[in-house]
Amino acid sequence: MEVIKIIGTDDTPNVIFDPENDIFEISGRSLPEDVSSFYEPILKWLDEYSKNANQKSVFNFKLIYFNTASSKMILDILLKLEEMYENGKDVLVRWFYPEDDEDMQEAGEEYADIVEVPFEQVAYPLS
Repeated sequence: MEVIKIIGTDDTPNVIFDPENDIFEISGRSLPEDVSSFYEPILKWLDEYSKNANQKSVFNFKLIYFNTASSKMILDILLKLEEMYENGKDVLVRWFYPEDDEDMQEAGEEYADIVEVPFEQVAYPLS
C-alpha cells in the first residue's frame, strides 16, 4: 500500500498515512483554497486501505485550526473510519487539541457524537 505523505503549508495540514509503520496523522492548519482537490486523494486512499486495513489503526488528528469546508472533509474521513470499524476493524480516533482551546475540544466532541468509532480526546499543553 502506498504511503501518503503531504507536507503541510500555512493553509494545508501535514498528512502521513503509513500503514506499515502504523502512522496515521493529520496535523496543522486546514484551510486549503480547493478543499476537494486537497482531500480527494486522502479519501480515495482510505477507500483502498479499508479493503486490507491493519488489524488496528489509530488515526491521530492534531489540527490547530480548520475552516468550514475542511470540517466537512474531516467528517468524510471519519465516516470512512466508521465504515472500517463497522466492518470489524479495530479503529481508534485520537483528537488532540491545545488544552486551552475550547473550540477544538468541542469540535472533537461533536465529531465523536456523530460517528460510531472509538474516540479519545487528548488535551496537550501549549509549549
